[in-house]
Amino acid sequence: MPAIIESPGGKEYQISFAELDQLAASFGSYLYRRGVRKEENVLVFVPMSVALYPILLGIFRSGATAVFMDPSAGLTHLNACSRVCRPKAFVGSTKAHLLRLLCSEMRGIPITIQTKQALRCDHAISDELPEPALHDPALMTFTSGSTGQPKAAVRTHGFLLAQHRALADSIKLEPGELDLTTLPIFVLANLASGVTSLLPDANISRPGTVKVEGIAAQIDRYHPTRTGGSPAFYTQLAEFSETKRNILSGFRKIYTGGAPVFPGLLSRLQSLAPDAEVTAVYGSTEAEPIAHVSYEELGSSACQRTGANVGLLAGKPIPGITCAVIGDSWGQPVDPMTESEFSRIQCGANQPGEIVVQGSHVLPGYLNGVGDQETKFKVDELVWHRTGDAGYFDDQKRLWLLGRCAAKVQDQRGLVYPFAVECIIQDFEFVRRCAFLSHQGVRLLLVEPIGTDLREQERAKLSAAVKPFAVDEIRVMKLPVDRRHNAKIDYPRLRRMLGR
Repeated sequence: MPAIIESPGGKEYQISFAELDQLAASFGSYLYRRGVRKEENVLVFVPMSVALYPILLGIFRSGATAVFMDPSAGLTHLNACSRVCRPKAFVGSTKAHLLRLLCSEMRGIPITIQTKQALRCDHAISDELPEPALHDPALMTFTSGSTGQPKAAVRTHGFLLAQHRALADSIKLEPGELDLTTLPIFVLANLASGVTSLLPDANISRPGTVKVEGIAAQIDRYHPTRTGGSPAFYTQLAEFSETKRNILSGFRKIYTGGAPVFPGLLSRLQSLAPDAEVTAVYGSTEAEPIAHVSYEELGSSACQRTGANVGLLAGKPIPGITCAVIGDSWGQPVDPMTESEFSRIQCGANQPGEIVVQGSHVLPGYLNGVGDQETKFKVDELVWHRTGDAGYFDDQKRLWLLGRCAAKVQDQRGLVYPFAVECIIQDFEFVRRCAFLSHQGVRLLLVEPIGTDLREQERAKLSAAVKPFAVDEIRVMKLPVDRRHNAKIDYPRLRRMLGR
């Protein structure tokens, strides 16, 4: 049974679970003989592919820590990340090694390995490899660093195991399934669950502009029954299915997240895949997943409520995570407190505040404590994570999202969270995406329409919809989105575009 399949340009490559295990053991032994030791960092510049996972699992087997950076973030970011983690080894393609030579902090990495060299199966398997403990670091990734020094998120083997259990239950992984997946962490969960991962034949580094033809050919050839990806990815697949031919009708499970998932997209996917369970997953880098909601669970009343000033329904928190809403003090540290003190700062039903989470698959801190003061706090001995998202629980203990705490508008006319406006506007069929913010004291609704501009009657509809929020101006512009999922509004970049 294949563990992973890819077919770039129609040429198939696959690896079985047994071959994956053999190559991982071989590469882990090779790293050890080259001098890489337990808890040392190995920087990996290998794209999501059949080649990536023997290398990643081999690093795990060696006891070292796999480090991933975003090459598209630029040399300044790569240098800053390299200074933080000080890699002992570098693994990548010839092109990746050329990038390494351009990056001053990477040029001094003592051990360099080509991808093809890493994948040789003739490396003698060593019996000296250390057995990683649950508390040992396994995986390191970095935040964007857009507001300062990049934060290093380090996941231990125990954390990855807890995350796998949470994902396997939340997204209903069943052995023998074939999953069209765009998310690297989902591939790890699939491997641990006996699920075959089909990697899309497309450049998924920018899912909002992905070319669907290669993926359509894969769906015809392999008939995957489940899939996971960002809303931008499924918007592309939905547009292809509506204008050319329906490639989604055979799916039985569709999971989307990593950015706001509006009811319109869930409805669209459900109509194209009527036999599928279509589910929106809410989570973050530090806590994945937190909650989920299916299109069926939304129901007509919930859909109506989403358009009635109350934000976006995320659903009930998953088992294994504790989620609370506290008074919004984002931007200020939260001091340690007792359980009784914590209970007093929690918001009641339908009262908005700051979403915080705690659990075995919630990252307890960053490398060297950088960023902990802003995003972590202690209740007795438990570490809680501040998501930076605003929201509330309704009377049914369902979590609703109101957008980023930092993006709220608070002036002499009152407090408005962005999703209170954006969820209403996003429901108009002529709107591709929108953003609500205050700029130089002016409440702005920024709209990127499906067409080139808004017609007079469309502007009138928008004006009527936002009247309760005292919006001063509606502007048409192309809105910047995050690099990873191409779906979340990049508010810091947007403010730079608007100017001071």
